[in-house]
Amino acid sequence: MPVKIRLARHGRKRRAFYYIVAADSRAPRDGRYIERIGSYNPNTDPASIDLNFDKALGWLQNGAVPTDTCRAILSYKGVLYKNHLLKGVTKGALTEEEAESKFSSWLKDKEQKIQAKADKLKAETKTERETRLKIEEEINKARAEEIAAKRTPVTEEVEQTEEPVDEETAAEEVKAEAETKTEEVKAEVTETKEETEEKKED
Repeated sequence: MPVKIRLARHGRKRRAFYYIVAADSRAPRDGRYIERIGSYNPNTDPASIDLNFDKALGWLQNGAVPTDTCRAILSYKGVLYKNHLLKGVTKGALTEEEAESKFSSWLKDKEQKIQAKADKLKAETKTERETRLKIEEEINKARAEEIAAKRTPVTEEVEQTEEPVDEETAAEEVKAEAETKTEEVKAEVTETKEETEEKKED
């Protein structure tokens, strides 16, 4: 039975994640599989890979053939390199200690590269955020200047149109208004008195 290490698609539309499985090559892509050995989520940045190293290595040693994408994932995690070193040990080209030391040094270099890439992405996002904030501040400043420029001529026109008010004329106008109001009140009072007297006579 030809066994393949491949991806089985899961997740919703446009947000897919994948199981890394060992399956019969004749089985459908998302169908029955022999064993699940990990998962791959390309939606994160960088993509998150959760892989059972020993199971993947065991399937490779038993003759399972990975697909192109799974080969890249296994290479990224060091499974292919470890399999290569173990083949050298079985042929007698290397000892187990040499193979382990080589693999540990490779793993350390790989971790440093991954950390450097993560730090670079973090720094890029930080600089991008700072530049966006600066651009927003400049835009807000320009808008504030435009608003201030629009408001200043209106206040000047109002100041020009306003005429100086004479205090004596203003006092006379207020006095005249008060007299008219008192006369109106007196007229209303007299009307109500007349109405009450008429009611009494009736």
